Amino acid sequence: MAPKKNTVPAEALHRAYDLMCTAKAMTDIYEDNKDVTSKYVHATSRGHEAIQIAMGMQLEPQDWVAPYYRDDALLLSLGMSPYELMLQLQAKKDDPFSGGRSYYCHPSLRRDDMPKIPHQSSATGMQAIPTTGVAMGIQYLEKEKLANDKSVVVCSMGDGSITEGEVSEAFHMAALKQFPILYLIQNNGWDISASGDEVRANDIVDYVKGYGGIEIVEVAGNDFCESYLAIQKVIKTMRKERRPFLVHANVPLLNHHTSGVRMEWYRDDLEEHKKNDPLPILKSQLEATGIKSAEIEKIEKQAIQNVKGDFKKAVQADDPDPEELFENIFHPTPITEEKGERNPEGSAPTIMVDCALLAIKELMEDNPECLLYGQDVGKRLGGVFREAATLADIFGDNRVFNTPIQEAFIIGSTVGMSAVGCKPIVEVQFADYIWPGLNQLFTEVSRSCYLSRGKWPVSCIIRVPIGAYGSGGPYHSSSVESVLANIRGIKIVYPSNSADMKGLMKAAYHDPNPVVMLEHKGLYWSKIKGTESAICPEPSRDYILPLGKGKLVLEAEKLQVGNGNSIAIITYGMGVYWAKSAADKFPGQVEIIDLRTIYPLDEELIFESVNKHSRCLVVSEEPKENSFAQALAGRIQENCFSNLDAPVTVVGAENVPAIPLNSILEERYLPNAEKVAEAIENLLLF
Repeated sequence: MAPKKNTVPAEALHRAYDLMCTAKAMTDIYEDNKDVTSKYVHATSRGHEAIQIAMGMQLEPQDWVAPYYRDDALLLSLGMSPYELMLQLQAKKDDPFSGGRSYYCHPSLRRDDMPKIPHQSSATGMQAIPTTGVAMGIQYLEKEKLANDKSVVVCSMGDGSITEGEVSEAFHMAALKQFPILYLIQNNGWDISASGDEVRANDIVDYVKGYGGIEIVEVAGNDFCESYLAIQKVIKTMRKERRPFLVHANVPLLNHHTSGVRMEWYRDDLEEHKKNDPLPILKSQLEATGIKSAEIEKIEKQAIQNVKGDFKKAVQADDPDPEELFENIFHPTPITEEKGERNPEGSAPTIMVDCALLAIKELMEDNPECLLYGQDVGKRLGGVFREAATLADIFGDNRVFNTPIQEAFIIGSTVGMSAVGCKPIVEVQFADYIWPGLNQLFTEVSRSCYLSRGKWPVSCIIRVPIGAYGSGGPYHSSSVESVLANIRGIKIVYPSNSADMKGLMKAAYHDPNPVVMLEHKGLYWSKIKGTESAICPEPSRDYILPLGKGKLVLEAEKLQVGNGNSIAIITYGMGVYWAKSAADKFPGQVEIIDLRTIYPLDEELIFESVNKHSRCLVVSEEPKENSFAQALAGRIQENCFSNLDAPVTVVGAENVPAIPLNSILEERYLPNAEKVAEAIENLLLF
């Protein structure tokens, strides 16, 4: 049988060999200098170089790629220099990806002449959802005729990532919606120290076939020519047909899992893997073009020389300044002042859920990049609380649509959507269902701006109906602000009335950072006795309320303050109404501050109020112990200690694992006006 004819251009083979020699030289120098390079954990592409280079050489500047942690050969083929990669290896100040904040081969790149790389995390397979979100955003922009550059999206992963549940969510959405994404699976047969047959019930190809709608291409990933031609065909098809592919590449692993899990600790098949080394295969393919041995040797020696020079320079490069630690936590917001009319003349009283709906409607009318998706928000229902009612009818199914029950995808996809210029508003149906999405919120959404040094802030709104109302029971009633408040890099708002809802929604949309909007179900319609004042006239179209600004809801009388008979209540959400009802029993003695924003906090207003009254009560719907409210009480005590006449007290829900379904038990569980009044009375005795 005659050998297959190689149709890869000679110049491509020449460049590929140069890149592969460079990647090997980098692996070798890391090993030769492991006393230096082992300071920070890293992996290399050794054994995987052929498929990575074949991919990288065919991507264009308008394309998007999400490498995984051993894709340094892929990065070289995109145009990165060994020196740039080594700066990240050593966590140096001028590391172009993260400024010394993230691991080797965890890039984030935003250059006009190269494919774009959003923030890449370390968690195995977690890039699948954000990267699928990129493809989702590209498809949306194309359908809305806002872009048409025929870009493709590449998500690179190892075979071990396939067993992650979040990867399956990405595959499912790509197959369902036919996104223009290529999943590159590099299969070396190892999951750290566990072999594939130990941990996988299915062959990868058979597993992915089960989704339907994703075309699978299998390739010998150690053969550059075979890989190059296969990828060339796939990408050409994708640019035309705009649908998903998966390229499954079998490759050897010729180095460690990572520098922290060395091959000598677990490998029993290294000699077998060496037989499939891609470097001699590519060398023979290059020789077949007629290139002279001296030229090949020159390429090899030059690669080693270049790598040695770059390594020496990178080791000597400056470390980050310690003060750089605090940079890029958030991208600067343009919304700093309250604007527009809060109570325009002739405006009708409007319930909170309708103000949210009207705010989104106005945002979508004014911003074609704005879209809304989540569970049950589509045309048939318009949200379980009717909070999206009519929107799909007005804007169409491309802009307002249902997702599968995949909270991780709903939240994590906002990273990719934001990266391509979309402005997603997404919904998690109940706060109780946010838990499957926390990994994406914590690992991807919250860290993108910080770990990319501000290159990739995530601009999105995550709507979360929250709180106990109408005997929702243990799966529809929880409060989760304490958990969310411990995720740095997100902003959290919690409106208590309809006017604030609209103003904060507008501010959240124009904020370039991720904003979680906690929306209390019991305040949506103000059907709970005592919450009638949550219904406000609808603010004007241009009304906007900056995040981080609390509100004085009730002011104490100067005489009572002067006599030392007053108290400050710091609260939010439903707590505002419990506090107002309780204050009726103490005329002129109570000042109430509505936080409106959990993060950032209006500390100036809080401390001013507490220092004025010398007594403070924090009211929350969450269980009291180890809560956001207790943390806030501690912060108040620390900053206002010299002016306090009594310990800062917290009123919260009872410390039990879940909210019972039975209405009598629910009532016993929750705070109420009577419990708040009792706490006020006790504090006024000091």
